[in-house]
Amino acid sequence: MKNKSFKKKFISLSMALSVSVCAITIPAIAGWEQIGCMGDLNNDTEVNIADLLLLSKHILNKLSLTSENSYHIDYNYYSVNGSDPDNSLEYLHTADINQDGKIDVFDLVMMRKYVINQWGEPVYRWSDDTETSTSSTSTATTTTTSTSSVQETTTSTTAVMSEFVEAPVKDLYGSMPSQDDAELVIFYVDFPDCKYQYDPSAEEIEKIAFGDKNTEDKNYPFESMSAFYNRSSKGNMKLDGKVFRYTTKENKSAYEGDIYHVNLINEVYQAFENSEDFTQFDGNGDKIIDATLISVPTDAGADNWWPAAGQYGGSNGLKVDGMSVGHVIVGNAQIESKTDYKNFNSSYLHEIGHCMGLPDFYLYNGEKDFEGMHGSAGYDLMDEADSDFSAVSKLMLGWFKKEQIEIYDRSAGTQTFTLTNAQTDDGNCVIIPYGKLEGNYYSEYFIVEYTTLDVNNSNIKKDFWWKPTGSGIRVIHVNGEISDNAGWKYWKYASGQNEATNNDAGKRFVRIIDDTDTDNLYRTGDVIDSSISGFNWYDENGEQSVDPEIKITVGEQDGDNYTITISEK
Repeated sequence: MKNKSFKKKFISLSMALSVSVCAITIPAIAGWEQIGCMGDLNNDTEVNIADLLLLSKHILNKLSLTSENSYHIDYNYYSVNGSDPDNSLEYLHTADINQDGKIDVFDLVMMRKYVINQWGEPVYRWSDDTETSTSSTSTATTTTTSTSSVQETTTSTTAVMSEFVEAPVKDLYGSMPSQDDAELVIFYVDFPDCKYQYDPSAEEIEKIAFGDKNTEDKNYPFESMSAFYNRSSKGNMKLDGKVFRYTTKENKSAYEGDIYHVNLINEVYQAFENSEDFTQFDGNGDKIIDATLISVPTDAGADNWWPAAGQYGGSNGLKVDGMSVGHVIVGNAQIESKTDYKNFNSSYLHEIGHCMGLPDFYLYNGEKDFEGMHGSAGYDLMDEADSDFSAVSKLMLGWFKKEQIEIYDRSAGTQTFTLTNAQTDDGNCVIIPYGKLEGNYYSEYFIVEYTTLDVNNSNIKKDFWWKPTGSGIRVIHVNGEISDNAGWKYWKYASGQNEATNNDAGKRFVRIIDDTDTDNLYRTGDVIDSSISGFNWYDENGEQSVDPEIKITVGEQDGDNYTITISEK
């Protein structure tokens, strides 16, 4: 767990950053022209250390923010993000970054993210001139790291960092943010009558869960949860947290039979509430503890303790230091020894996926087996394999930059796209929509990527050697529709939901095309069309019978790139 003291974080951040955050220059939007960004407190068109210092002094009552070091947004003339003004609010202070009507430490947390990510929420002013307008900006030399299949290289560039897409999972049931700061509270728990054979210290567990990347670690790519997510998200998710070691008051049987583990959750939080400030475990400032993990010994058995995640199930919402408790993971994946903790990290990385809003990809009702995706292309951390996330998961989690998502447009005729190795920071995808592509990708489409067995997928070569595996183009059929049950939003066609059709044989949130135990990756010269099982749209009965009337021709591979050409049949 990194030190949560603001003073230490601020000093560390000040020393680490020698660049300023440039206001992003973009075209005017429907009459709106960009004039600055939220968090720019000294009106220099940038959000940087100087603004952090001003805001921190204001929060510590050492400085009052006035018109001399900040400005207000009059909603009759100004807007955030180029949307229509909200006339119910007369003014909005640019220091109120999360727009909750208060200037407090939560705004400081968001400003810190702006400085680290070199981005700020744009502020627009209405203008009759819709030509491209350019705000005054400065450029800075930054250092970025790109991971390839061969080596990691460090490149110096002069540019403003690209913006990641908004995460569609934000609209759903997850409590842990998939972008920027995310916090995990870990309680490593045993019972008076069920102890760990290997009992690591809290400090050791923190290093295992939140430690730095280490490609030489024999558990790689699961050397730590933080390192795995940092690579998978292209640096967009920063997982941190703290570990608490605890032995329960009662024997193991006293906590069994409670499917929501409410009594155990209440007990562990009450044990540390007076000695720990749990408000620090709210990465996105929504006054909810992002996620909680309670790990118990493997010897506790699978019947009551198989790893699972869900919302806190108590009838009265548990409050800890005024914070609500978000998703809770309870499971018996333990640390086996000082050097063996792959299963601990990989099991709970899957469960954290649920805390962010992803469903299981494996099948609840499958007649053949429970594996959701088969063959050399059939792996995703939300299915069975201890692997990286696929393109559809990364899309939902907001782990693509805007320019890394390309959309096939049938009206534009034949189009050729370049796909880059999904295991690099430049990894991208192509989406082929069925009809209109709904906002936040809540619709039906194919998603195409170039997948390899590098980096976070390297474990497949070790643990799934009996499967035909390799690198190539894979196509995933997605039905991203959601259901809304009294505000409870969930993936409509995820396995196990009421709307799942024909025992998971019909419409499904995710399925791989040519879903067989074969080599179902595609390479140079291969043609993908409706003759391949699964490359069809769903009909009204949930059958895959609607011909997309297009074909994908796989072109040449050039290093970390593959070309594909999409055309009408």
